[in-house]
Amino acid sequence: MSIDVANRLFGAIERGDYPGVEALWADDVTVWHSGDTHDNDRRRALKVIRWFIDTTTARRYEILDRQFFDGGLVQQHILHADATNGASIALRVCIVLKVGTDGLITRIDEYFDPADMAPLMS
Repeated sequence: MSIDVANRLFGAIERGDYPGVEALWADDVTVWHSGDTHDNDRRRALKVIRWFIDTTTARRYEILDRQFFDGGLVQQHILHADATNGASIALRVCIVLKVGTDGLITRIDEYFDPADMAPLMS
C-alpha cells in the first residue's frame, strides 16, 4: 500500500495536482520540515504545498533510494524544480512517510537544507 501512496503523492506534486495531494493526507496529518520549530497541522502544511506548486513551473523527483517499513517508507531523492522567477533548484531530501491502514498519510518528516530553497524565494 505504501508504494502506491508514495507514487500517487510524488506524481501529484510533479503534475502540480494540489487536490491530488490533499486527498492523500489524513485530516489529522502532522508535517515537519527541516528548520521548523514544531509540527505543522494539515492546513499549514497544505499551504506550503500550494505555495510550492504556485512558485514552480516544473517539478521532478529523482529517486535515489526507497525503503519500506510496516506502515510507511523512507525515501531519499533530489527534487528538481524550475521556479516562476526563472531560478532552478536541485534539493536533496530524505523524507519519512507514515501511512494509516486507510491508505492516508498520517505523518511526514522531511529533512533537507532549507538554504537550498533560497532561489525560490527571490
